[in-house]
Amino acid sequence: MGHGQDQGQHTISRRGLLSAIAVAAASTTTPAHGTARQSFPPPTTWQEFTAAPYTHPQIPYVGRAGAHAGARRAPRHPVVANVLHYGAKPDSSADAAPAINRALAAAGARGGGTVLVPPGTYRIDDVIRIGHSNVVLRGAGSTRTKLLATRNLTELIGPYGSRYGGDKSSWSWAGGLIWLCPQGRYESLTAAIRAKAWPFEGWTGNKRDEWRTLTTVAPAERGDRTITVHNATRLHPGRPVLLRLADDATHTLLAHIAGDSPGSHAYTWDDKTKLTSYGPYEWPVRITRVTGTEITLERPLPLDIRPEWDPRLTTLTTPLTGSGVEGLTLEAVETPQAPHLLDKGYNGVTFQCAYDCWAEDITVRHVDNGFGLVAASACTLRRTRVEGRGSHHPYFCREGSHDNLVEDFSIAQRTTPPPAGTQLHGINVEGLSSYNVWSRGVMHMGTFDTHRGMPFANVRTQITVNNNGRHGGDASAGPLYGARFTHWNVTVTNARAGLVKIDTIAPYSATVGISEVREFDQTDVPDFTGPLHSRLEAYGSPTSVHPPNLYEAQRALTR
Repeated sequence: MGHGQDQGQHTISRRGLLSAIAVAAASTTTPAHGTARQSFPPPTTWQEFTAAPYTHPQIPYVGRAGAHAGARRAPRHPVVANVLHYGAKPDSSADAAPAINRALAAAGARGGGTVLVPPGTYRIDDVIRIGHSNVVLRGAGSTRTKLLATRNLTELIGPYGSRYGGDKSSWSWAGGLIWLCPQGRYESLTAAIRAKAWPFEGWTGNKRDEWRTLTTVAPAERGDRTITVHNATRLHPGRPVLLRLADDATHTLLAHIAGDSPGSHAYTWDDKTKLTSYGPYEWPVRITRVTGTEITLERPLPLDIRPEWDPRLTTLTTPLTGSGVEGLTLEAVETPQAPHLLDKGYNGVTFQCAYDCWAEDITVRHVDNGFGLVAASACTLRRTRVEGRGSHHPYFCREGSHDNLVEDFSIAQRTTPPPAGTQLHGINVEGLSSYNVWSRGVMHMGTFDTHRGMPFANVRTQITVNNNGRHGGDASAGPLYGARFTHWNVTVTNARAGLVKIDTIAPYSATVGISEVREFDQTDVPDFTGPLHSRLEAYGSPTSVHPPNLYEAQRALTR
């Protein structure tokens, strides 16, 4: 039994309560003076959600996604350094990376602060590293401050192979020329790459068996925020912890992530070795209150907690927190896009093992991969843009990334035709990543990409897309989708259905308010047999769906 949601759970606002009452009224038939019973239309998906916002079967609760539970403004750290004072030249005449990195390290050494990059063009011949918490790199605006990157990650760090074997370049989905990652984790990661000991990139890294249990957890239900632990002596408000759920021999956790349908329990999981390598499921969360053995979490539980999954709160890699990058353009020297999975690593901005971090007013240009979230949680990317010669992954979200927010984003039309053998994906999510949001976007190219690895409970809302990309993912990564994937108010300008209309392929999903589309090119089939329990509503009417933005409506519903 989970604990009641009146203990630390968000409360429903008056507006939400009235909506819930309307749902109840609409679903009740009452005889009047002996006449025939009145009939009412069935409640809409949104009305249903307001009645059960934390446990709806198709729509996830994402109202607290993003840094600082979705705060509209990033923290303003005091200015402690100016890169010009460390020797950076704003005319691209010399490598400014050493000066920028010295300024960032100095800010970190004094406990944090903002490092200014005044207007100009700064040549960088190395990775810009933000490795300390509460450190912000701030330019004068994306149209005034430019970092011109001359080298790629293969040159700077080494060829990054894959822990799954083969000759694929992991720079196709990892790392950034601006890399926000805890200093120790960055050093161990790059050392492993140089030694060709390909690292695991998740929250516990290669030392996954050395995590320390803080306490075990009593059974609870998805949507609970207050849970019972067996020993709270090492827990305190403000501490980030890792909820770990380990699958059992019959894979009931994976079946639960897929919706607990008969089809998910009948699915063949044992040969999905890439998918099972993402386990245990790891969900970082901050504790907000401790009362005896009851603790309240910053966000509702993403899944049930059952004894057979050995539920524990554990330590994790000390995350980077409170850091960001703002107001600049990162432009790589223009080189042809590499063949598929052979990217050299002209990558943009990547967050790794980061929590409550952000990017704002950032443009990346001529990159292999634009913005990355790798084992990152509760981060916000706001007013970001990918443009130039075309990217493999404009946005990637992988290795157990959760509760992130990407809003007011755009992917521009490429400026040069794609070379033969290249691939275009789009806004990617994979690797058991969950409760992420993409909101208010314009995609002149790309698609709603999943690379298998069963991402679940993610939301894409109020987006216009020229749906011309393709998804990836090999068979060993398992299903395309888990449960509670939602696409809400999506305008498709070229009528291509693939990966936008998901009611026929994604279990317990909601496709609400999308353009009329048709299948062509890459057509997927369901991973699970039997009924999918998916919803399709307001089909062909993206501009009239209410509410227009699912994420913002969820934020308004609760306080």
